[in-house]
Amino acid sequence: MRGGTGKGIHFSKLYSFSCFRSKFEDEHGQLGQRGYSRIVYCNDPDNPEAVQLKYRGNYVSTTKYTALNFIPKSLFEQFRRVANLYFLVVACVSFSPLAPYTAVSVLAPLLVVIGATMAKEGVEDWRRRKQDIEANNRKVEVYGKKAFNETRWKNLRVGDLVKIYKDEYFPADLLLLSSSYEDGICYVETMNLDGETNLKLKHALDETASLRDVSSFQNFKSTINCEDPNERLYSFVGTLYYGGQQHPLSLQQILLRDSKLRNTDYIYGVVVFTGHDTKVMQNATDPPSKRSKIERRMDKIIYILFSTLILISFTGSMFFGVETKNDIRVGELKRWYLRPDKTTVFFDPKRASLAAFFHFLTGLMLYGYLIPISLYVSIEVVKVLQSIFINQDQDMYYEETDKPARARTSNLNEELGQVDTILSDKTGTLTCNSMEFVKCSIAGVAYGRGMTEVERALAKRKRSRAHEVTDSSSDLPECDDHVVDSGKPVKGFNFRDERIMNGNWVNEPHSDLIQKFFRVLAICHTAIPDVRKESGEISYEAESPDEAAFVIAARELGFEFFERTQTSISLHELDHESGRKVNRSYTLLHVLEFSSARKRMSVIVKTVENQLLLLCKGADSVMFERLSKDGRLFLAKSMDHLNKYAEAGLRTLVVAYRELSDQEYKSWEEEFLQAKTSVSAARDALIDAACDKIERDLILLGVTAVEDKLQKGVPECIDKLSKAGIKIWVLTGDKMETAINIGYACSLLTKGMKQIVITLDSPDISDLEKQGDKESIQKASRESIAKQIGEAKAQIIARKESSVTFGLIIDGMSLDFALAKSLESSFLEVAVNCASVICCRSSPKQKARVTKLVKVGTGKTTLAIGDGANDVGMLQEADIGVGISGVEGMQAVMSSDFAIAQFRFLERLLLVHGHWCYRRITMMICYFFYKNITFGFTLFWFEAHASFSGQPAYNDWYMSFYNVFFTSLPVIALGVFDQDVSARLCLKHPLLYQEGVQNILFTWHRILGWMLNGVISSMIIFFFITNSTISQAFRRDGHLVDYEVLGVTMYTCVVWAVNCQMALSINYFTWIQHFFIWGSIAFWYTFLVIYGALPPKVSTTAYQVFVEACAPSPFYWLATLLVVVSMLLPYFAYRSFQTRFKPMYHDIIQRRRSEGSEADVSAELPARVKEKIGHLKERLKHRES
Repeated sequence: MRGGTGKGIHFSKLYSFSCFRSKFEDEHGQLGQRGYSRIVYCNDPDNPEAVQLKYRGNYVSTTKYTALNFIPKSLFEQFRRVANLYFLVVACVSFSPLAPYTAVSVLAPLLVVIGATMAKEGVEDWRRRKQDIEANNRKVEVYGKKAFNETRWKNLRVGDLVKIYKDEYFPADLLLLSSSYEDGICYVETMNLDGETNLKLKHALDETASLRDVSSFQNFKSTINCEDPNERLYSFVGTLYYGGQQHPLSLQQILLRDSKLRNTDYIYGVVVFTGHDTKVMQNATDPPSKRSKIERRMDKIIYILFSTLILISFTGSMFFGVETKNDIRVGELKRWYLRPDKTTVFFDPKRASLAAFFHFLTGLMLYGYLIPISLYVSIEVVKVLQSIFINQDQDMYYEETDKPARARTSNLNEELGQVDTILSDKTGTLTCNSMEFVKCSIAGVAYGRGMTEVERALAKRKRSRAHEVTDSSSDLPECDDHVVDSGKPVKGFNFRDERIMNGNWVNEPHSDLIQKFFRVLAICHTAIPDVRKESGEISYEAESPDEAAFVIAARELGFEFFERTQTSISLHELDHESGRKVNRSYTLLHVLEFSSARKRMSVIVKTVENQLLLLCKGADSVMFERLSKDGRLFLAKSMDHLNKYAEAGLRTLVVAYRELSDQEYKSWEEEFLQAKTSVSAARDALIDAACDKIERDLILLGVTAVEDKLQKGVPECIDKLSKAGIKIWVLTGDKMETAINIGYACSLLTKGMKQIVITLDSPDISDLEKQGDKESIQKASRESIAKQIGEAKAQIIARKESSVTFGLIIDGMSLDFALAKSLESSFLEVAVNCASVICCRSSPKQKARVTKLVKVGTGKTTLAIGDGANDVGMLQEADIGVGISGVEGMQAVMSSDFAIAQFRFLERLLLVHGHWCYRRITMMICYFFYKNITFGFTLFWFEAHASFSGQPAYNDWYMSFYNVFFTSLPVIALGVFDQDVSARLCLKHPLLYQEGVQNILFTWHRILGWMLNGVISSMIIFFFITNSTISQAFRRDGHLVDYEVLGVTMYTCVVWAVNCQMALSINYFTWIQHFFIWGSIAFWYTFLVIYGALPPKVSTTAYQVFVEACAPSPFYWLATLLVVVSMLLPYFAYRSFQTRFKPMYHDIIQRRRSEGSEADVSAELPARVKEKIGHLKERLKHRES
């Protein structure tokens, strides 16, 4: 072990209460049955019976595609989209005589769009493939031919015996046989697995711990019966048959793939699960598919356009059928020049109905340009680029941990601008999850001078100076945070009190109890010291931040834990009698670890004076009841201090001890060891009873208080989000008092807010709980919650017209009943009418259920944010999941859609990037449909003008390139770069965010308005051009406009008009947008020249049409100018009227900015504008009423 910590620590002699213990009675009895049928032949993989089992190999693939299925599977993914499927059908039909254009001109853009998307998928999958190759080809040592030989991970088989060295990853799920430590323990880091950064202690069975050299494995053979492959990370059921005996296995003996061996030189293990059977791969399921509301509405718009396509095709086919039927009437040929008497079935007057049907099919292809073929791929490109900007935003980069913001999916960018409710975890999300020892109470005296953030918030609420929690009987003067300066700040220690710092505690009245108090903190733990050889500094590897804070506090106050040997713990202590530092060693006899069920931890040690001590720390709910009559001397004062600490938002633990007699200890140890070695179903119950027996008659020493500080900027962030109209719910496992005070500290609760508290903490319920009648408790609890919800509803209705805001606080037990089918709608009604909601004592399952209730019940966008594995369900259930890459590891991040390092970055992520992305995507989609309707309806008007003959107005390649080259790049630039207001103004005016929440920019009337604009534009283009050009000379030689020139003139007007419309719509110009807009127009002319220069067989109707006919004609240029101006006038007039008389919120901000005023928008504005803002705020306040 590093720093000289002894390798002989026999932790197998010290019982560890793990929350992952096997349930022998329920699960081990199922071995051999379905789900528990796996058999592993250890060190004998070539056994014929083992070969017949045909277990999976250790080769792992995380790719979506293989070389064989890439093309078919990727094509299937692409053609699941309705628009792509439509264009595929059109491309196939275009090879028939029905097509109004050549097949190649339809197929080429489809191949470009599909090919680009498939290439993107292929590149992403190849990256995953390279990671797989690297993992599968890592080296590991496997036992064979009486020695350990190197092989690759992918070659491992079930039953292989492997040797893993320090800092190496485990290649498969292994059964730990032994390690470099004599008793077979090892330390494991599981950050890649569950996100936890703290080391886990694993230990082998005593029966296999002696297998520690190569020769001992020569005759090693055994069999494992265990559970089948499953995704349960925190349980394992199995039995090892070795040496003629069976030994029950638990998770303590299992080393999971992708975990790392730490602080241990090497281990030996047997492969139990390989490849995709390992628990980490069983958990590697795809996250739930999430689609934004805008994307779902876009699908509906596509269906509307399909309906329009069918309608105009049907209309055209009807007129075509009537005209065709009238071509021959009473033997006369009406349109004799078409030779209707000698024609194909497509124009046969005798079969006009059939001809009309074929024309309908032709129309479906001809008007297909109403459907934007490049829409999906353009949106994908835009969202990827938006994600890159989010990832590279320096204002969301956290330098301390070197972690930028990260968009893990680009599908939900615009959804960030529509969040109505945020559901947040507390610990590690709002707080730092970096515990600091700040206060303590010892022998009824409170120590610790500092003021916590929560205490400062409490002081503001009371409008008076907040006094620190000190002993009321003390005559010592108050001091502020800066009285004692310890010099260099120490992580985990923020304690200031000159009475006990710097060795001054020896002068305190109860110095002997202070000594015992800090001895408990220095000894009662499972931390491992890490001594740096260069500096001699000691750091600690602890199982939790709280435990590390206690050990550090003991060190800073004179009780330095520096060494853990085979059976002892050594401290550098300050002797209270001599005042000198001495080395003291304590013999470590037993460790009874902390668990969520026990809520306490104890160690039994022997001092150098041969005194036996039980040192214990735990939650007040289990510790106070275990005190002896003589140990309650300071109980009242300690409880008072503990309550004040809780009110100050601090996490508390009670510290106690007792002395043991030799006889009592020997009697208990015999009972305890019997329980430990028992293999009966009652084994766990026997151990619990034995521990409970020794952890009695304790003597109270005091109370610890550690602070989990609020992250920097949390109160300001929550305040800004609240001003944006976003509701914030906090779902936490803390006590109600702590959660409420944290709520005040982070501005979630405010002074003028009316609190609604729903709880089952009532005398009636307590009386029923003492009686133990579960049915009566359930009934009374349900009725109580229903009554409280009803009263809350009445309160809200009564004060509906007033300006009073409400804050709802509910505990976990109450939440269970509130989420029942009969009450959930009433509970949600109350909750959504409250400005803030705090759910205390919430379990991970409850967090997910509350999130689902809000998402489904309100129908609005929900965002969940958390940092730990217990938040994963909540993150995946919400419309958007945001993971905090904090102390608890990366589990939440791995399950999230977006990752940030600090909660305060959520403000910028939503109010800036969310607003921008929402606005860009909605404008982009509306504009896409506008430009396609403008283009598509010019085809329809020309068809009507040409008696619905099926003749397109434009050359085939003009039509094919319209969406791909001439109009696609400007709209992509809009989606990436446009800003209605700057980032600074987005943050300055958070109410602007309501444009997204209320979906103002993507309402049906706005979408239909853009479509109507497209229809009007198409009419202006067609009727202006045809009426002004067809009946007069176009060239100097007197030639009239022919079909080719008419098509080029109309197309030129379309390209100019839609790109200039884009220029009018953009709020924020960059050189890129100028380049794309004017470059697209220039490219059209370049294309005309180059394409027109090709031979007539290739260029067909475009041959020299621009150079010889259009360019020399002044009329061509004049008509283009007049049409474009006429087309832009309706939109320009509408926007001018809107910004002047009915401005949206961003219009007001833009106007103030253009006037050079940086004053608040709501100040010094005309009455009309003030009324508009007031109306928006009123809608925001009552939108849920």
